[in-house]
Amino acid sequence: MASPKRDPNTLSNYNCWRSTHITANFDIRFDQKQLAGNVVHRLRSLTDAVSREIILDTRYLDIGSVSVDGNPSKWELLPTVEPFGTPLKINLEQGVQQDGTVEVDIAVKTTEKCTALQWLTPAQTSNKKHPYMFSQCQAIHARSIFPCQDTPDVKSTIDFNITSPLPVMTSGLPLRDTKPHAGNALYRFNQTVPIPSYLFAIASGDVSEAPIGPRSVVATSPDKLEECKWELEADMENFMTTIEKIVYPYVWGEYNVLILPPSFPYGGMENPIFTFATPSIISKDRENIDVIAHELAHSWSGNLVTNASWEHFWLNEGWTVYLERRILAAIHGEAYRHFSAIIGWKSLTDAVEHFGDDHEFTKLITDLKGKDPDDAFSTVPYEKGFNFLFFPGEPRGKAQYFTAFKGKSLDSFEFKATILDFFKSDEEASKLLNELDWDKWFYSPGLPPKPQFDTSLVDVVYALAKRWETDSSFKPQPSDIEGLTANQLVVFLEQLLRWEKPLSPELSQQLGAVYGLAKSENIEVSNLYFQVGMKAGDRSVIEPTVELLGRIGRMKFVRPLFRNLQKIDRSAALAAFEKHKDFYHPICRGMVEKDLFGKK
Repeated sequence: MASPKRDPNTLSNYNCWRSTHITANFDIRFDQKQLAGNVVHRLRSLTDAVSREIILDTRYLDIGSVSVDGNPSKWELLPTVEPFGTPLKINLEQGVQQDGTVEVDIAVKTTEKCTALQWLTPAQTSNKKHPYMFSQCQAIHARSIFPCQDTPDVKSTIDFNITSPLPVMTSGLPLRDTKPHAGNALYRFNQTVPIPSYLFAIASGDVSEAPIGPRSVVATSPDKLEECKWELEADMENFMTTIEKIVYPYVWGEYNVLILPPSFPYGGMENPIFTFATPSIISKDRENIDVIAHELAHSWSGNLVTNASWEHFWLNEGWTVYLERRILAAIHGEAYRHFSAIIGWKSLTDAVEHFGDDHEFTKLITDLKGKDPDDAFSTVPYEKGFNFLFFPGEPRGKAQYFTAFKGKSLDSFEFKATILDFFKSDEEASKLLNELDWDKWFYSPGLPPKPQFDTSLVDVVYALAKRWETDSSFKPQPSDIEGLTANQLVVFLEQLLRWEKPLSPELSQQLGAVYGLAKSENIEVSNLYFQVGMKAGDRSVIEPTVELLGRIGRMKFVRPLFRNLQKIDRSAALAAFEKHKDFYHPICRGMVEKDLFGKK
């Protein structure tokens, strides 16, 4: 009998077969905007009955042939099930007993509908010289690159053999033995720690590398290399040694950062070995690199200990935010951790307001049956998950948790059982945990109870915001913000956004001019200033908002800016989207279309 599937977002029969190793052989064809080659899965039978078919996830793929253990095999594409794709059914001539293995070799090409890849023209890169491509497979987009068991409940080791005319980075350790291959070069990588399909990653473009620590490099466009190196080198190894003391030693060998072109849709993606990161963290003040602390923390939470399905996404992200803020506390002090949590609480309230207090996607454990996990993506699993770990008291069982599930995937119920078991001999802790309303935390929509945060780093900006709100005689001066960090300005602007009665257009313009916010190079600051302005009805921010939407594709900024822009001038929002839509990654473009047009 096959065990039940825990993941409702895969069509594969991974409960009957388990992929244990993948060899990915791809040629990057920039002229055709296509990956072409073959993938080889080593699969192990899990059932105690004879297994005669393998079903893999695919979406928008061009499949050429399938062989099993070197022999051509019968295969067919089953009916498409949206939003999950078209299952590939492979028939086995010889049935396989439990624990028996087969090697399945599939010839495959990606198509123009591939949702995981973005292909950039030279004009879309910073130095305008060469094309560029990169992947983004989370949550269920790996299936649009190659047939796979596209679920976080399955982990495989991977060999990458990639040919390209330009340098290549993947989520494996580079073998650094690049070889000529048919006018291109062959780049080889190994990932010896089993990873789920959503961490499969490839990028190729005109990039150079520079060291940012004894076991880290940054890779980016040559014209941006020095500024990226400066931004990251002061903190990288400190981040790594700090979290190793909190959990246990880093297992992946190298930790590198690829600063991608600006259309990358996320702040960062925790692909092992090479974190893919947005250029918006390069703010020339080292104030936006908390993103790297977050992606580094994923090396333990998510990459090693993984949510079994996207319904339990908070296990990846809540723990990662918790670890990220533990890093920041160790380096900058406990008050800074609370400062970061205060910013996070604002993001959480925004997400709950966007979905609605009673929406399914504001729960810790969500119901994603028949749903696209991308639709549920928000700061809820990050910040509500963090507050669940933070609010009842610090989870002293963290090392036990990361040891118990190292290399495994789990759900929230296994997490609960592990924590309860760990503390069963501690009478006081056990009593508190058993009295905790676990179901309320897991299944209640909306905001959780708000912790008592240390506000010492934000009191000064709270006071400044209060003066703007209540003091009719207040005349802003540049000295008002002297000595404030960019992150403190973020909190200040978030306070202004919370007002029921917005600023007047005149005061909005004064805010931008006197404090210099309208010209800030820190996108975290400038995007919030533009949102304040649009809420105020200040039409002077429309043009710079549209300009910003054309040079950054990070959804954290793009989606709120479009939502606010359409409120002040829907025609401007629609024109901006039409102008910039080809710049955005397919994931971002699809989400903005839903925001603007309600498309499914």
